[in-house]
Amino acid sequence: MDGIYAIVEFFVSGGIFMYPILLVGAVGAAIAIERLIMLKLVTNKNRAMWSKLEPLVAEREFERARELTANDKSTISQLLNVGLERQGAVRRRDDIEIAMEECMMEILPQLEKRTAYVGLSANIATLLGLLGTIMGLIQAFTAVANANPAEKADLLSASISVAMNTTAFGLLVAIPLLVMHTVLSQRTGQIVAALEMASVKLLNAVHSTAKRQFQVAA
Repeated sequence: MDGIYAIVEFFVSGGIFMYPILLVGAVGAAIAIERLIMLKLVTNKNRAMWSKLEPLVAEREFERARELTANDKSTISQLLNVGLERQGAVRRRDDIEIAMEECMMEILPQLEKRTAYVGLSANIATLLGLLGTIMGLIQAFTAVANANPAEKADLLSASISVAMNTTAFGLLVAIPLLVMHTVLSQRTGQIVAALEMASVKLLNAVHSTAKRQFQVAA
């Protein structure tokens, strides 16, 4: 209970700026949690689908792979289905690669959506903490100027201690948000790398098949 009272006292003594910092932290944390869950679901769906698609691509069974991706909503299915549709129509590597790059440009914003707001929340929390401290120091020095000389030292030290609470709280909110932003960026990068790997494997399989067919025809 003493710990809870200490936390409440710390928060209340920090002044009005503690509340917007808390709000910013709550919004940033909510976005970070939502993004973590979404990226985890995307990763799991992609892994499950790729475990089915990889043998088909390796065996050049493009028709079966096309049917499988057409009925699935995972990002890897969206990407590879674009390539498989082009493969069935034109069979040219360049056309397939361009189509898949265009699809990747549509997928990437979905993966990065709202992630930037987590980093922004961390910066805002830090700045609000500094602003609260500055405003607190202004009030402290104003109060000290009109105080009894014998009380000035004690009053100033107490006022500065309270004013610094907002900076401390701002950093306490900002540091975890910065860590979460880094984690989200890393996981997004891992998903993108996996998608690029899958697209390259499909392109190589299409190219080798087309090359083999050309040699047979010749």
